[in-house]
Amino acid sequence: MEPAPHPPGPGRESLLERAYTDAVEGVDDTDETRARILRAAHDQFCRMGIQRSTMEDVARRAGVSRITVYRRFATKDALVEQVVRQEFRRYFDRFLIDIREARTAADRVVLGFTSALRAIRGNPLIGGLMETEPDLLVPSMVNDGGRTVATVRRFVAGQLRQEQRAGNVPDEVDADLVAEMMVRVSASFLAIPSELVDLDDEEQLASLARRFLVPMLEIP
Repeated sequence: MEPAPHPPGPGRESLLERAYTDAVEGVDDTDETRARILRAAHDQFCRMGIQRSTMEDVARRAGVSRITVYRRFATKDALVEQVVRQEFRRYFDRFLIDIREARTAADRVVLGFTSALRAIRGNPLIGGLMETEPDLLVPSMVNDGGRTVATVRRFVAGQLRQEQRAGNVPDEVDADLVAEMMVRVSASFLAIPSELVDLDDEEQLASLARRFLVPMLEIP
């Protein structure tokens, strides 16, 4: 069995950072063979899990040689990171669309919170990894010196500043600090199971967001 992927080390961007950059900049993969391998790897990992899957399994599912896979991805670690990064990219793409459909800043906060938990937990790869193989994914998200949280915080803070420029949120609100708190609340629910909150109950999540997150948009 090939070694499991290691979390990013000091100085390396997290998976979420790279996925976020891809979404914002609209980066596309034009290598059809590479994209084919990534699709095959995604299917393989969803069916068998990462630890039980090998590069040979992926090559067989993609209909290419093992050498071809290694030409695109030097190690299994590299392949796993690209697959997970692609899934986070899909989430960011969807999230940017979802929040535009909400009518008010409060609605966008609620939608952002509920859709983030739904999208990540419901994703067959990422949600499955967080539940069955947390040692592979969670460390790369939380043990990276705070880079992942900082990436999402910058994104949320940017959205809050847009709300401030539009007059929907008071200028006195500290966008960076509010974003930090919102992201940490969301991340904690994803990383640590709750005995009080049913993460599959969207009405309960929406109520939670309106009660505790939306008031952050007001002047203390």
